[in-house]
Amino acid sequence: MTLNKKQSQLAEDLQALYIAQREETYSKYKRINPFFEDLCDWKERGLFWSKNKNVTIYNSTTIVGEVKIGEDTWVGPFVLLDGTGGLDIGSNCSISTGCQILTHDTVAWALSGGKQGYSYESTKIGDRCFIGTHAIITKGITIGNECVVGAGAVVTKSFPDNSIILGNPGKLSGKTIVNDMDGSVSFEYF
Repeated sequence: MTLNKKQSQLAEDLQALYIAQREETYSKYKRINPFFEDLCDWKERGLFWSKNKNVTIYNSTTIVGEVKIGEDTWVGPFVLLDGTGGLDIGSNCSISTGCQILTHDTVAWALSGGKQGYSYESTKIGDRCFIGTHAIITKGITIGNECVVGAGAVVTKSFPDNSIILGNPGKLSGKTIVNDMDGSVSFEYF
């Protein structure tokens, strides 16, 4: 395929923009992002979606349906937030790279050859939660406040406040202890 003059100029301009954006991101944050992440303002995307201040949503994150995100929450790259059954994420949460938080499944639909419908249930993440890299939270789950979901955990049941949830399937493995006076955090494992 041969590019015409206009296309060649556009390609050169995009390459120059890519290099400039990469240099700026590296200078500011000491990292290199995919080009499309450098083109988009993560805070602007958070403000667009949540209408709250100080929400970060990476451009590679997919958001579908009714998703409510609390203030001061960070949603990392390559996350899926499925709000087709209703999803509520609290304030001051950190949703790590590659997490999938679900509110529906197609099990009955697939097994019945399409005779049954999809299954929907709302999912809720409390305030001040950390959801580790590549964790999966299935439909209908409630995670309490001040919880930690470990990297790679698959959460198939609900957990109360201050839970540490690890493994596949996710199990209660400890509790978080947050000192309201000074904000210090400690962990007690079972």
